[in-house]
Amino acid sequence: IIVWIVMEIFAPQVLTLFAYTWTEDKPEVFDEAVWMLRFTLFYLPLITLVAFAGGILNAHKKFALPAATPILLNLSLIGCAIFLKDSFDISVKSLAVGVLVAGVLQLLVQIPSLYRLGLIPKFIPDFKDSKIKKVMKLMVPTLFASSVAQVNLLLDTLIATMLPIVGVSFLYFSNRLLEFPLGVFVIAISTVILPTLSRQFAKSEDEKFLNTMKWALNLGFFIAIPAAVGLLVLAKEVVVTLYQYGEFNAESTEFTSLSLIAFMLALPAFVLNKILLPAYYSRKDTKTPVKIGLISMFSNMGLNILFVWLMWYLGFIALHVGLALASAVSGWLQTILLYRSLKKNGIISNGVIDWMFVVKISVSAIVMAGVLVFIISNLSEWQVYSASWRALYLLMCISIGFAIYLLCLKAQRVNFKNLLVHQS
Repeated sequence: IIVWIVMEIFAPQVLTLFAYTWTEDKPEVFDEAVWMLRFTLFYLPLITLVAFAGGILNAHKKFALPAATPILLNLSLIGCAIFLKDSFDISVKSLAVGVLVAGVLQLLVQIPSLYRLGLIPKFIPDFKDSKIKKVMKLMVPTLFASSVAQVNLLLDTLIATMLPIVGVSFLYFSNRLLEFPLGVFVIAISTVILPTLSRQFAKSEDEKFLNTMKWALNLGFFIAIPAAVGLLVLAKEVVVTLYQYGEFNAESTEFTSLSLIAFMLALPAFVLNKILLPAYYSRKDTKTPVKIGLISMFSNMGLNILFVWLMWYLGFIALHVGLALASAVSGWLQTILLYRSLKKNGIISNGVIDWMFVVKISVSAIVMAGVLVFIISNLSEWQVYSASWRALYLLMCISIGFAIYLLCLKAQRVNFKNLLVHQS
């Protein structure tokens, strides 16, 4: 609440930190952005309560509802964009309303489940309580370590506003596609394994702890590698299908596709990050992820400058791609350091990653990529199709690609039951 109030009051100053060139070059855009920032900030206390409610439900092994609540944000944004776009002087303001509506809905849908469990919390602030102090002590470093990718994106956005061709929108749109597999699948995995790992650590069940990590990492590879390969191959087609309408032209598609490709190079790293971090949190180790997060963040800052300068020197126009590449490299650095630290401290062993399984997944993904390249090479330029045909062809490519991927894994005798169902 304190953060929300402070940001509401100092919204212009906060926005200046990340888009200060707009204050002089685009003052009217800056003013509208301040209005939208202040309006969408109401989402902050709401989503905090949503996360709190979700944490309570997860602790009682009620995973489905908290995992499904993000869908309401997408539905709310789509609904408000369709029905409220003509209600404002600038149609994009309807999306700000959509964010607020989503926050209210996300909170309301969880209340019945909390009520049935008899767990409707009462707000009784007592900061002297030892349990609250313990939560605060663990929460702050956990929050930072889990948000390194988001902090890096903010730094990328700041630099993007200063580029000759402002790449803020291109980075944002491509990052949304990066976040899709993370938000839909990987967050669900990390949410499920955290209480399991915590219980196994408390009972000193080291072998079960290792098996849980091995299962989660295998499932992470199963999702991340084909998703990364698929989006690398279909980058332009996905961007055209989802974004190329209205003022989003062919050039915008090209620039967004390039940054999407750069982000996809590190999708497996971002997935592994989300899975490795619970191994630390389950042991109440928040210091190590923070140290590694700081290394990743500062390396991202340095790489941002290096890659943008290098691409400018080589004559590239899409300098924002250098920012995406920097995030990708720093993401891999964070993953490697997290893994090495767990291994060094004896928390995991060499066998936690089934490299033969990774090879099988990689081979299957490469075969899938070959089929997808063949399909799209025999289709016309995606832009010539209507929105419905674009969506249909994209769905066809994804379905065929996924089927080929699964068939290749089946041919290599991968056991899907053990992969999808974990016995803790």
